[in-house]
Amino acid sequence: MLGVTTAPEAAVALSAHLLSSSHRVVVAADEPAALERGAAVAAGLAAPLLLPAPATAAEVQRLGAQEVLTVGQAAARWARETFPDGDGPRVREAGDPRPASARRASDTVVLLTGAAWESAAAATARAVGAQVLTVPTGDPRAHAAVVDALHAAGPQHVVGLGSAFAAPELFAERVEVALTGVQVPGGGQLPLAQRRLIALYGHPGTPSLGVLGEQPLQAALARAREFAGRYDGLGGLPAVPTLEIITTVASDSPGADGDYSNEADPAELKPWVDAAEQAGIAVILDLQPGRSDFLAQAKRYESLLARPHVGLALDPEWKLRPDQRPLRQIGAVSAAEVNGVGDWLAQLVRENDLPQKVFLLHQFRTSMVPDRDLVNTARDELVTVVHADGHGTPAMKHATYRALTAGGPPGLVWGWKNFLDEDDPTLSPGETVAVDPSPVFISYQ
Repeated sequence: MLGVTTAPEAAVALSAHLLSSSHRVVVAADEPAALERGAAVAAGLAAPLLLPAPATAAEVQRLGAQEVLTVGQAAARWARETFPDGDGPRVREAGDPRPASARRASDTVVLLTGAAWESAAAATARAVGAQVLTVPTGDPRAHAAVVDALHAAGPQHVVGLGSAFAAPELFAERVEVALTGVQVPGGGQLPLAQRRLIALYGHPGTPSLGVLGEQPLQAALARAREFAGRYDGLGGLPAVPTLEIITTVASDSPGADGDYSNEADPAELKPWVDAAEQAGIAVILDLQPGRSDFLAQAKRYESLLARPHVGLALDPEWKLRPDQRPLRQIGAVSAAEVNGVGDWLAQLVRENDLPQKVFLLHQFRTSMVPDRDLVNTARDELVTVVHADGHGTPAMKHATYRALTAGGPPGLVWGWKNFLDEDDPTLSPGETVAVDPSPVFISYQ
């Protein structure tokens, strides 16, 4: 990553990064017409395009240039003053551009944001055969076309130009993920970037636990698409169909292991995960641990969580102390336990070069996560969602949502649950997205 902030710096930095020498250098005035013509001249000569600036003189000398070709009055004046006759390279006005000759493809890809100040640097990259990709957000994972192009190119070197890109170590990690070419439902590698996930919630084959279990697998996929279609385009965002599968179900009996939680066999869930992936549908695995702990249960499903389209949800309502039982108390979880699970999940993402994952925290009372302000939301591998689960009248649900969104660490994004039977009445899609802040994860139970 080249951390430059001005057009002359960008032009010099990229020239220095891509070229060890150049017989000719093109210097253009920093104005649209001159830059356009300068780029054409540079392309015909396979030469760098630079701008009048003090640092440019040193770059011309480093390249060992014997000739400086100028475009525009400001460039000509700078070159004559910087390299007077007999002192350094010969200065002359650039002639008509020659056609860009075919040249060996570079093993370098240059990432730019598309800002106007990058145009000289972009011209240099193209002139010497590097591939240039536009990444408006500065994160290559956010753009499906960029992920596709990086994967197809398989470059040896990827350069990000400017402060919009992350610091070098983080930038390298993001590029490694983008190079895999793996994408999440909706495209790209950031599951909540400029989109909403619309989820059916429940457990396969158990209608009493939610709408997901009211029909067999293929019908559930079709219903998920139908629900997402109701939201597609609302607020300017596409909607991605999603299954939120209750993976460990809290129970009023202790079970053989005594933890008051029935853990589904990963093999039983795999057909749902496989079919969702083939259909372009996201999956969230939801944990209701009873007297167990979230991390132990999450590790049981590592093989499924290692899939690119699968995220994880923690449900503190069902996280109980040793003296508690489901349906008799409302549980709670500490930020320390949430962070332990998040650390493990982020490591799984890093070790497998996976796209970012949804890490969702269910909540309808502040007491369910009493120290939520200590939850770590800074992991680049995860997007952390607080999901408002309360049911009731619209007024009751809005009051709960206001209380939940009033605090918490920066970086949280927000989710909302609609209950088809318990809400009175159930909010319409338009009413749901109008909630402030507008939720980006919406589930139906």
